[in-house]
Formats: sequence, structure tokens, C-alpha cells
Amino acid sequence: MSDYTASQQEQNASARAASLAAIEGLAVKPTGQVEYRSRGRLAVIGEQVAKEFAARITNPLKATVILLQGEEEPGPPLVSVGGRPIKIEGYLGNFKIHLGVQGKPNYEIVDADLVLDLSSTPLLTMPYLPPGYLYSDTDENNLAKAKAQFVEMVGTFEKPRYFDYDASICAHARAGQAGCNRCIEACPAEAITGLAESIEVDPNLCQGGGICASVCPSGAIRYNYPSAADTLNRIRTMLQVYLENGGKNPVVAFVAEADLGAIPAVPANLLTVVVEELASIGLETWLSTLAYGARCVLLVKGDSVVEMVQTAMDEQLATAEAILDGCGYPANAIRLISAPAIPEECESTLPVIEAAHYAGLTEKRRVAFLAMDHLYSQAPAAKQILPLPKRSSFGVIHVDAETCTLCLGCTSVCPANAVQAGSDAPKLLFNEANCVQCGICASACPENAITLEPRLVVDGELRNRLVTLHEEPPFCCVSCGKPFATKSVITRMMAKLEDHWMFQDERAKRRLMMCEDCRVGDVVQDPEAMQQGFDTQHKQ
Repeated sequence: MSDYTASQQEQNASARAASLAAIEGLAVKPTGQVEYRSRGRLAVIGEQVAKEFAARITNPLKATVILLQGEEEPGPPLVSVGGRPIKIEGYLGNFKIHLGVQGKPNYEIVDADLVLDLSSTPLLTMPYLPPGYLYSDTDENNLAKAKAQFVEMVGTFEKPRYFDYDASICAHARAGQAGCNRCIEACPAEAITGLAESIEVDPNLCQGGGICASVCPSGAIRYNYPSAADTLNRIRTMLQVYLENGGKNPVVAFVAEADLGAIPAVPANLLTVVVEELASIGLETWLSTLAYGARCVLLVKGDSVVEMVQTAMDEQLATAEAILDGCGYPANAIRLISAPAIPEECESTLPVIEAAHYAGLTEKRRVAFLAMDHLYSQAPAAKQILPLPKRSSFGVIHVDAETCTLCLGCTSVCPANAVQAGSDAPKLLFNEANCVQCGICASACPENAITLEPRLVVDGELRNRLVTLHEEPPFCCVSCGKPFATKSVITRMMAKLEDHWMFQDERAKRRLMMCEDCRVGDVVQDPEAMQQGFDTQHKQ
């Protein structure tokens, strides 16, 4: 840095060398493996050039032509599309090419291990294409390169299983109510699909982008190559050793392995953390890096960051900026930059704070709150409540007391146990620290009484306090005196049934104010009610 003396720059360089040496020996928890098996069955999709290319294919590849247009000729095996819609599913060793519409007489599936797409426009357009699929123009040099690549894709291959998933804390859906879809929306490989109350990640399509783990509000899906705990411990050790060895103003830059070649010569106070994918680390890691003593966090964007991934990262950055600004820190202490800008971006941003010492953990929200609480404890001028941008995963729910009947349906669907039922009286309780802003409670509310507000209560004690959102005195059975509902529930029920033919006499109306046991007993003793029930049954 320009304002450093030569001796301080030398000290920073020495401290950086010591910090990098210290993390070399850190153990990393191994992840599982995903296996592919390819026998070399190559589907070549296209027109005349596809036939010509397939005719030149030799062992270990075996070509089949999927002919979009043109005449069938002797040569390699050929399937004519014949105007049928075509759809590709699968991955290396297990592609299925659907021709036609399932259920129709001309529907057909072609199996393949590899796919060369020579159509005028790619049939697959997701940013991260499945392994084993290549799109090429018809230039001879490019076709030769494609052939060479396919030859290397014959055999058995392994790759890391990049993710781990805990369905028990997933906020995707509950009891038929839709909730969070952030991982599905952000996945550039289209490897994630929604199920009834959870998600499913296809490990063969997953290519380790990691943005799913960064945007997951609950931590149900976790990046596992390396684990979040291992990454945090690496960062903590690196910063601790750097500072202990006299290093000043540490700046941490996260860079994807694929983008390392674009990194220029950097100042001695820059500590580089190489990750598989830039999006695999999110808000909790960025804030923890500042809590561990970094004066600035740089996210080095390279070609590996596709547009949809950056959109998801921008949402996370907006939340980080709101938190930092609300605590009185510079909002740009965490920022996304290009590789050439690194030297000029290495100025310290955050004021010097006492470094945190908490160990790396896998629980996403716990880590986030540890970082926030540490930063808040030394904040220059923190507000009590920080408004956050839309789609932030921290916040509160508001309940309209005029419309809420305390049916407590929201408590049964909340995936994070943020909304709870009172045990001693009809009441709705709320723990803000648990709320992931998935919106399932609002969707499930039959009275539309719930709204969401993204925000952060920076004081940990207040954030974890169980508060009452709404309560009413219990309504007691008019026969036995047992509490069984709330007054608002009974009032609404009687209003809705006011014109119903079964509740026109006073005795029937009074039954609505009884508990279930007394209601059944009263019906049995009421000849008119029994006759109505008999007549209704026979009409059906």
C-alpha cells in the first residue's frame, strides 16, 4: 500500500507467509464421491454434418445420429426426428433423448452416454451444462476438438459430492403450503427440483456452484467441498497468525480456483482464499471474516460467475451492506470487484476491532449470528433494529389482531419453530432469531392475518426473546365450562353459520358454543337434531 513504509510492507509479507504456512497443514473433512460410467455411446444431433461426423467416429466411441432434417442414408445408426419435439435429460453415462410426446404412438427415447449438439441453437441452455454434453458449430477444427474431448470421457469417473442436505430444516414447503424456492431459482445447473415438502438435488448434475448453500435461509443445504466449518477455521487461523506476526490492515480476497490466473501482483497485506466457486461462500462467511479481524473482504469476480449467480450474490451483498451500515461500519467493507482492480481495492475499510475467536461451525444461522453479535459488540454507532432488503432471510412477522382467530395453523407449518403456540392460554408466540422469512405461515393463514418484514434485531438477547404476537382469553364451553377455543373463533363460526338450515333454533346455535364432547352429547339428546342427521344421510 502506498502509505506503508518499506519495513511495514516487508513485515506484512513475512506475516502473510507465516499465515499461509499455518493453514497448509489444516485437516479438511473429506466429502463423498459421485461416480459416472460412460461406455462411449455418442448421440450426434444435427443435419447433414451430423451424419458426416458420425461416419468418422471410431472406437472407443460408438455414434448414433439424431437427424433433425434430411434424408436417411446407409451408415451409422440413425434416428430421424421427423418433426417431433426433442428434449434432452441426464448427464455423462445416462442421457435420455426424448423424441415426441410421452403417451403418443410415435414417442421414443434414445439412450446415450455422451451428446454432441450440432443443431442451429443449443438444445440445452442452462449456464452450467451437464457433464457429457457439448454444443459445437460445424467448423472442422471445433469438431475435431469435440471428438478428442469425448474420447477422454469414456470410462469410469468420480467427482466430489459437493453438497449436504438436511430436509428437517428445509423451508421449501409444509402441509401443501409453498415456501422458499431460492436454491431452485439460483442453481445454474438446474440440478435442484422441488418435492412435496423438500427439495431434491441430483448429485450427477450438481457441479459445485455453491450458490444454493449461500442463498438457503435455514442452512438445510450446505456446501461440502470443503465444509463451511473447515473454510471458517482456515480463515480464522490465517488471520490470527497474520496479526500475531505483526501484519497490519489485513484484506481477505476470495477467488474461485478457475479465476486464479487473472489475479495480478497484489500488496503484501492481501490474503487470498481460493475456493472452488466464489458463490460457495455467503453472508455468514463474509461477516465472519470481518469478525476474525479482516479490514475488508473482496469477492473477486471472474468469468466463472454467471449472471444468475451474480444476481443471487447481489441479494446477499445488499443484506450485508444493510447490516454493516446499520452498525455504523462502512457499507462497502464487503464488495464484489474484478481481478484487475485488486491492487487499488486493498485499502483497509473497517476500523480495527478485537478479533473474534469462535470456531468454524456447520450451522449457517448460528455462524451468522455469532459474526453479527461480535461486530455489533464493537459497532461505532449501531441502531437497535436494522431494516433489511426484500428476500433477506432475517425478519419478523406481524399479525393483525382484528382478523387473527388464533387457530394456530401457522404454528403447525413453521419449519423453523419461529411461530409457537402458548401452552397456558390461546396465544401466538414468536422467536425472531428462528424466522427465515419463508412465508409459509402467511400462506397457511386462512384469515390472511400475517405479513412479513425483513429486518435484523442486532441485540442477540432481544432477538432470541420469545414475544407474544397475539393472545385472547379462552372461550369456555357453555355446558361444562372447559376452555376449548377463543371468542373470535366462536364469533366467526356463528356468523358464518347464521343462515345454515341446521342452526336456526336456539339449541342448535348453543351447541356451537360447546366443546366437542358436550356437543356430541347434546345432539344425541336432541330428537330434532338426530332426525335432521338421519334425513341428511338418506339424501346422500
